[in-house]
Amino acid sequence: MNGLWWAALLSMTPIVEMQGGIPVALASGASPLTAFVVCVIANLLVMPILFFFLEEIHHRFLHVKGYQSLFDKFMERIRRKVHPLVEKYGIYGLIVLVALPGPGTGVYTATVASWFFGLKKRKAYLAISVGMVIAASLVLAVSLGVMNGWKFLAG
Repeated sequence: MNGLWWAALLSMTPIVEMQGGIPVALASGASPLTAFVVCVIANLLVMPILFFFLEEIHHRFLHVKGYQSLFDKFMERIRRKVHPLVEKYGIYGLIVLVALPGPGTGVYTATVASWFFGLKKRKAYLAISVGMVIAASLVLAVSLGVMNGWKFLAG
């Protein structure tokens, strides 16, 4: 499997998301534009999959021993992190949440939060997408800077 496929798969995983996918794509020799587009698209594919899970499948797991407790703990952590942003800034809070790359601030968290707070799906998709493009741009810029710095030090 080539590096671009690995980057796309990484971009779809929780926690790592495109923050890990873009550097992997660049390290595998992909152009910056290709790395950006592939990783952003892969990360954005998480939204419809996660919404489908939350709306269609989640309730079926509620009777599984331990699931409700784990899900409640997970939701409480997300609520504490996201509630101040969403309450104060609404949909723009989601953009800010996703735009600042870091652990627990990506598409997964924002999608679950938008479902939990009952935000309109279309607005949530737009806000999360805008935040994701901002975050991906920052990750790409930092990754290119680091890679060019290594070339400078090595050469």
